[in-house]
Amino acid sequence: MIFAGPDDGPIRNTNFNRRVWAKALQNAGAPKIHFHDLRHTGNTLAANAGVSIRDLMTRMSHSSTRAAIIYQHSTDERQREVAQKLNDLARGALDKPTGTQRARDQK
Repeated sequence: MIFAGPDDGPIRNTNFNRRVWAKALQNAGAPKIHFHDLRHTGNTLAANAGVSIRDLMTRMSHSSTRAAIIYQHSTDERQREVAQKLNDLARGALDKPTGTQRARDQK
């Protein structure tokens, strides 16, 4: 366990935020965020890394794709990566001679 209760057992949700989470954030000098934000951030990062919808569903223990799609945010950086990959594919296709061009070149 990352966080344990006073008796070193599991923490109950009723006292986790007050006793543990708020103090952990303060001690770390971190901004006040909800514990669930960690889950959202982790799954968003996984989605950005290219994890499939099925893998996201498994990570979150969800049986529907609806929850996994929530974590599939589009970012400017990701859009640039996609544009670059499409550009590379297009350039590669343009650089290859077509069948007609090859026949002409062989004459």
